[in-house]
Amino acid sequence: MLAVRRAVFFVLVMVLATVLVALAACAVAPGGVTTFEWLTLIAFAGTAPWTALCGANALIGLALLLGARDPARAVLPALAHTAPGLPRAHTAIAVCIRNEDMAEVLPPLRRLVCGLAEAGAEARFTLWFLSDTRDTATAIAEEAAIRTIPGARYRRRADNSGFKAGNVMEFLDHHAGEAEFMICLDADSEMSAEAVLRLVAIMEADTKLAIVQQLIVGRPASAAFPRLFQFGMRAGMRAWATGQAWWQADQGPYWGHNAIIRIAPFRQHARLEPLPDGSPILSHDQVEATRLTHAGWKVMALPIEDGSMEGNPPALPEFMARDMRWGAGNMQYWALLKLPRLTALGRWQLVQAILLFAGTPLWTLALLFAVLNAATGGGLGTDSAWLAAAMAGCWACIHAPKLCGYAEVLLKPGLAARYGGRARFLRGAAAELLFTTLLDPVSTFNKALFLAVLPFRRLRGWAPQNRADRGVGWGDAARLLWPHTLFGALCFALVPVAAWPWLAPWALGLVLAVPFCVMTSSPGFSARLRSRRVAATPEELAQNQ
Repeated sequence: MLAVRRAVFFVLVMVLATVLVALAACAVAPGGVTTFEWLTLIAFAGTAPWTALCGANALIGLALLLGARDPARAVLPALAHTAPGLPRAHTAIAVCIRNEDMAEVLPPLRRLVCGLAEAGAEARFTLWFLSDTRDTATAIAEEAAIRTIPGARYRRRADNSGFKAGNVMEFLDHHAGEAEFMICLDADSEMSAEAVLRLVAIMEADTKLAIVQQLIVGRPASAAFPRLFQFGMRAGMRAWATGQAWWQADQGPYWGHNAIIRIAPFRQHARLEPLPDGSPILSHDQVEATRLTHAGWKVMALPIEDGSMEGNPPALPEFMARDMRWGAGNMQYWALLKLPRLTALGRWQLVQAILLFAGTPLWTLALLFAVLNAATGGGLGTDSAWLAAAMAGCWACIHAPKLCGYAEVLLKPGLAARYGGRARFLRGAAAELLFTTLLDPVSTFNKALFLAVLPFRRLRGWAPQNRADRGVGWGDAARLLWPHTLFGALCFALVPVAAWPWLAPWALGLVLAVPFCVMTSSPGFSARLRSRRVAATPEELAQNQ
């Protein structure tokens, strides 16, 4: 049965990729294909696998979300065997921190501890803070703040080897005690007691589960950037994760937080050695998952979002910095593909993570070649109808996860009410799609720039992250985004004015990068969004009631 599911998914991906490339080929075929058109087609074909994968995951996910009586149980059978009641095993709730503002970190954890106490389950859990803070004064303040939570424990490493993966493994080796499970949280994570108890019950129902990764949605935010970003991400992840879980089954993803881990197999099989060049593995989570599945353990996704949240980047600069951290880690996977202790699907998981970033230089090259083709008069024979079909098909596949998520909200009775009603939801979806249309070119070009210089940089791990809402000044935005703006302006300057409507979806965001950055971080713009009841998530509505 699982082999059939994977065959269906593979065929769907191939069909979508073939259709996209065929549409693009039909668009440039009239009048003969120029050299720049061939180069554009080759670069575009290189992006097609990831684009088609987005579409296939989303379509399967939407079919399950609309057609299955209980989509979560359809992809995670252990959920059907969970029983209410107190957990039998002991669970460590481990929060990884490094130079964090504890005034922001602690409130959601206090709510979690209180929720577990109200459920009568507090004796089955221990809250741990795993600190990698290097500054002694900051560490003293951390420990003092943590003491205000009864029963919470604090452990600070003297040696930060292995970064987060090393932090977690050192805790498991020396401090986890008799705990059978660990729920791993980041400093900006938030989970409800109900979500935590559900994860423990799932693990107790299936003793071969090593990791269960729950969906994660954005915490309520005041700034426009995270509110718009997480509105679309929430819808997209629901469809994507459900579709992916359907064909990946027990060889699913691990995202490093808001997940439950069975400690014994994780300690035995997920210990990460340095890369061949001696550097530590940065994007550790998916490597740990593939090691466990190779050893015969299950790693599965729970496509339920309730009670699981994280903070999203408060502005475009932090978003770009996060992308670069991920990109640096994911590009290390090239060195891991040839190593042992990986299943075939485990290798595919790493390839999929590589494709997320490796396609961005190809998108940038496709745009550049198309611009040069138009600038040299090579686009005169392009068939407008076929080109429109190719662009629409590509756009639909790339955004299929969120489009399918929006369709689920509109088609399922009662879901739109969680967002404040159908009209408010549609306003939020329209605003998010405009936001994404401007963000995507900036993000794509930035990833391409980063990958171009990555081979010449030495990676030193993650820098502390800014998680607080803030405005971005015009000067700061210009200093950060002038290469993006310049490239976009050159694209428009080189092509005839008649081609600008075709260019706009791929390059307008670059030209507007600086005002986009300033506006979406502006407190005034954010206040106008809220006053007009745009892009509100269920958590934000609940918080404001």
